[in-house]
Amino acid sequence: MPRPLGELEDAVMTRVWKWNRPVTVREVLEDLQRERSIAYTTVMTVLDNLHQKGWVRREAEGRAYRYEAVSTRAAYAAALMNEAWSRSDNAAAALVAFFGMMSEEQRRALTDAVRIVGLPETARQPQPLAEPPREAQPAEPPEARDENPGSTEGRDGR
Repeated sequence: MPRPLGELEDAVMTRVWKWNRPVTVREVLEDLQRERSIAYTTVMTVLDNLHQKGWVRREAEGRAYRYEAVSTRAAYAAALMNEAWSRSDNAAAALVAFFGMMSEEQRRALTDAVRIVGLPETARQPQPLAEPPREAQPAEPPEARDENPGSTEGRDGR
């Protein structure tokens, strides 16, 4: 289970995930500098740490590296949720509390996710035939059918 990213690690990974391509330290630095004062060496250290932790892979390009995310932000969030849930001593109560905290938009997202996850399973289930094959249903003579199934009179006339 991945440990939660620190504040600066998250700021760097947010850009890597958003851009969805290999990035340089310089690109990340210039974008971060719009929000805060930060040194090139700080961003380089953070990206190196993220590489050592397995969050990004890197490829040499001249004297620098290009960094690319190993997985998605969604996978990261899912891993964090799974870890938190697995630490609960009452999984059902934890889910009830979690669902109670959700906004309406989050509930819709949950409903959509459950539907999406359920689709492959539904598609694998055999579909009922429109009409059962005739040989599978033995024909019953009309006189043998009980026209009034609620009556106590059976087929023998009593």
